Amino acid sequence: MDDLSGILAIWYREYKVFRREKSRIVASIVTPVLWLFIFGGGLGSSVTIPGTNYQAFIYPGILAQSVLFSSIFFGVYIVWDRKVDFLKEVLVAPVSRTGIFLGKVVGGATDSLIQAAILLLLGVILSRTGAIAGLRLGVGQLVPGALVLAVTTVAFVSVGLIIGSFMDSPEGFQLVSSFVVFPLFFLSGALFPIDRLPGWLAPFTFLDPLTYAVDALRAVMVGSSHFAFAFDLGVVAAFTVVIVAAGTRAFERMKV
Repeated sequence: MDDLSGILAIWYREYKVFRREKSRIVASIVTPVLWLFIFGGGLGSSVTIPGTNYQAFIYPGILAQSVLFSSIFFGVYIVWDRKVDFLKEVLVAPVSRTGIFLGKVVGGATDSLIQAAILLLLGVILSRTGAIAGLRLGVGQLVPGALVLAVTTVAFVSVGLIIGSFMDSPEGFQLVSSFVVFPLFFLSGALFPIDRLPGWLAPFTFLDPLTYAVDALRAVMVGSSHFAFAFDLGVVAAFTVVIVAAGTRAFERMKV
């Protein structure tokens, strides 16, 4: 078996696991929708964003949130694979650890992108019906938006797998990943304009790779952004390359 066949086999296994976990799919969709309508509707009644509706403003951030959470928490499956000795069975196959890592990345990214696609479809309906004023979602927005989500997903699935490669228990993974996920989300500008930040907080926001994913999605779907779309996509792509390289290295050194 070559690495490509191994990657495809691992991807297919992760996809089948995802299809069997209906509750996981439902929860991953319901939570972002609650954020959009309850948080966005409630806070939107008292927060003014010049030139756009607050719910339209946070919709790209909610998309990024969905991708971030589902991608990083996918790393817990590495911990479970070690606990049930599935990973040992994979490692005896004639597939390199890099191939195993890439198969996991593709599998996790597929799961997250399916969830994101459902939210995108919801966004199209909300845009076409005028339920959220200022949200623009047509073919011209879906293609670049999907590209940003795909690159972002690969990056954060890799982050989750790196964390999982060092953890011995699901509880430890949940604790460590929470310390990663929530700062990334709250510092990304998903819920507020980054040009209104106090001076001491701005550097942390600009160091957050999710900031550029949210900004790129907002440029496409709302027509408002802090940076140019090409710059945002370039930063996210560069981060993805670096973190995938780090992930392959972590898998090479992972103890089973």
